[in-house]
Amino acid sequence: MSPLFGRRASAPTMRPELDEGTAAIVMQAGALLLAYPEAELLDSVDVIEAALAGTPSAESFAPVLAHLRSMPLREAQSFHVQEFDLSRRHALHLSYWTDGDTRRRGEVLAEIKGVYRESGLVVTLERELPDYLPVMLEFAVADPDRGLPLLQRFRASLELLRIGLAEDHLPHAGVLTALCDSLPGESPKTRTEVQAMVDEVAPLEFVGLNEVVRR
Repeated sequence: MSPLFGRRASAPTMRPELDEGTAAIVMQAGALLLAYPEAELLDSVDVIEAALAGTPSAESFAPVLAHLRSMPLREAQSFHVQEFDLSRRHALHLSYWTDGDTRRRGEVLAEIKGVYRESGLVVTLERELPDYLPVMLEFAVADPDRGLPLLQRFRASLELLRIGLAEDHLPHAGVLTALCDSLPGESPKTRTEVQAMVDEVAPLEFVGLNEVVRR
């Protein structure tokens, strides 16, 4: 399972306890494990586990790796559809959490596409919207200078997804915990604290990026 993008760039400063290489491993693993599972993913569980071994995030990923090992492919796919495609509580499209099904969301999606275009990378969406978390994680690995600030801009969405997965005791909750820990700043403990994060960044601004082209 190779990355969706073609080159790497230098990364901005991460938390002192999480170096750039570890953050890239966490994000690449998260991208693979949060996407719709295919046979190739199940065949690569051991490889992903080995890549995470020795990192501070290894324990956080253990439940989802055990989950994938515990069932056949069709059952894993059915679980994913039920919990991520059909449940708004676990939506993997980050702008949904902040903009819902509104006209504003269309503008946000166009702005994300603008960041992808600005990078010069070929972003393979495969019928997904540009705010699909696995795609955004792949982008952050390939172009951290743009991708990491983009993820940080949607930090509130990531935290709400993390809280929802934890409340519902899903094995993927640890993946979101690890992803949030790979970004600057502490995670909020309550939904009220997350709402404060939303208020701080609305309306949409991609801090630290060049102005993107709006459609």
